[in-house]
Amino acid sequence: MRKIKTLKKNYEFKNVLSKGKFYVGKQILLYTIKNNNKTNVIGIAVSTKQCGAVLRNRIKRLIRENYRLLKDDLKQGYNIVFLWNKKIEPKDANYFKIKEDMHKLLKKANLLEND
Repeated sequence: MRKIKTLKKNYEFKNVLSKGKFYVGKQILLYTIKNNNKTNVIGIAVSTKQCGAVLRNRIKRLIRENYRLLKDDLKQGYNIVFLWNKKIEPKDANYFKIKEDMHKLLKKANLLEND
């Protein structure tokens, strides 16, 4: 089982957010930009103004798990950032809604290989 590579530094996030392509879903926002690697690197962010740490981490776990299940079907060589939509209440986070949203966004971004 491969470990998911993640963006950690602030400048890495800023690079994807400023230069990347932007896609809006119901619950999550997706930013993508090509990288020079042969693997995908993801970043997940939830605003601290929206909720406490427990709820923020729960949302991040849900997004990470959905990504883990989809990662083998994705094209490689991208930096991908997932943001929680500020208009949606964090307590309304739902695994299946995030899964559906993520699939639609990745399809719209043309990152799914089999579609």
